[in-house]
Amino acid sequence: MIRAPKVRLIDENGEQLGIKASDEAREYAWEKNLDLVEVAAQADPPVARVMDYGKYRYELEQKAKLARKHQISINVKEIKLRPKIGIHDYNTKKGHVMRFLNQRAKVKVTIMFRGRETTHPERGRDLLMRLAEDVKEIGQVESPPLLDGRNMVMMLGPTKNAGAKKEDAKAEDTQLDEETVSSDGLGQTGAPPKDPDDPSGPSGEEQVREAEARPAG
Repeated sequence: MIRAPKVRLIDENGEQLGIKASDEAREYAWEKNLDLVEVAAQADPPVARVMDYGKYRYELEQKAKLARKHQISINVKEIKLRPKIGIHDYNTKKGHVMRFLNQRAKVKVTIMFRGRETTHPERGRDLLMRLAEDVKEIGQVESPPLLDGRNMVMMLGPTKNAGAKKEDAKAEDTQLDEETVSSDGLGQTGAPPKDPDDPSGPSGEEQVREAEARPAG
């Protein structure tokens, strides 16, 4: 589908063969059982390369697939608060923030001001910094509190400790299960039964004499 009368030809090894008529370049590619592909249509004359077009497309698709595989997907959650939030609601919202951070998600925390509340932005800032302090073990401030119209926004990101406690709890449960199995299989509760032939213990006659020696009562 190359329409230009002439092309700058590049062979299958990447070497330039100079400017050739398009028909001549096609014949060169067909003789090698390859394709002639226009790779720079805006050049004057256009650049055409001799290649295996099917293999070329396959390699491009594999590269794109690999790039998508290694691409980091950033998940952002949002929590909205009011400057005069009650303690119960605050703890509930904080729990949501901690859950999102432990899921390795970023959290956009928004303070919504209404009416005269906009005249005291420091209350919203204090609330956001209080939240940041409460979750500092698993969350770090990536964007400090900033006014955005009638709202104030802060961005939190997970630390390296986010989600670690859950994994540690699973590991601890597994260890306890292993110890339980070990105790059930090998451990003994209580003293082992006494061997009647063991010379270290009292004989039958000695036990009778000890019983007779003890005062009745």
